[in-house]
Amino acid sequence: MACVSGGFPSSQTFIEIKIAETSLAIQDGAEEIDIVLSVGKLLNRDYETLCEEIQELKDVCRENTLKVILETGLLQSAENIKRASILAIYSGADFIKTSTGKEEPAATPEAAYIMCQTIKEYYDLTGIKIGFKPAGGLKTVDDAITYYTIVKEVLGEEWLNNRLFRLGTSSLANLLLADIIGKKIKFF
Repeated sequence: MACVSGGFPSSQTFIEIKIAETSLAIQDGAEEIDIVLSVGKLLNRDYETLCEEIQELKDVCRENTLKVILETGLLQSAENIKRASILAIYSGADFIKTSTGKEEPAATPEAAYIMCQTIKEYYDLTGIKIGFKPAGGLKTVDDAITYYTIVKEVLGEEWLNNRLFRLGTSSLANLLLADIIGKKIKFF
């Protein structure tokens, strides 16, 4: 079971609240926690506090998966997307994710490429594989193919599994089911 935590979707609350939310979610059986990186802290260059928050939440998660959503559409530059990716990974993220889907722009191929490059560089340095999840705005089969191709070309085929690569989209699932069944469907 997955759960959002940490003041989702804005991350605009006290660390004590984020810790309590995360702890309660884990106690209730969550095996994966999604948090949003504090965009304000990143843009204000308060990297130490940003990293401490992620590390504290990873400590609460223990062996459970921590996905850190970067909200790339708010980060304003490729440099900030790269920096956010590095800080999230080095602070304990098991996955980095493009967007909550609540802000525009959400996932973009450009952000995905930067994030995957960062994951690859980290893997090359440490041997540790971090997962990647584009989310928000993925609505077509072509969108899915675009992100699949980025992951395959940048990270390699060994990332093409649900342990390391996921697509955040429910509308795509509906489109695929409609193609299989032969009529429009809204299952998700």
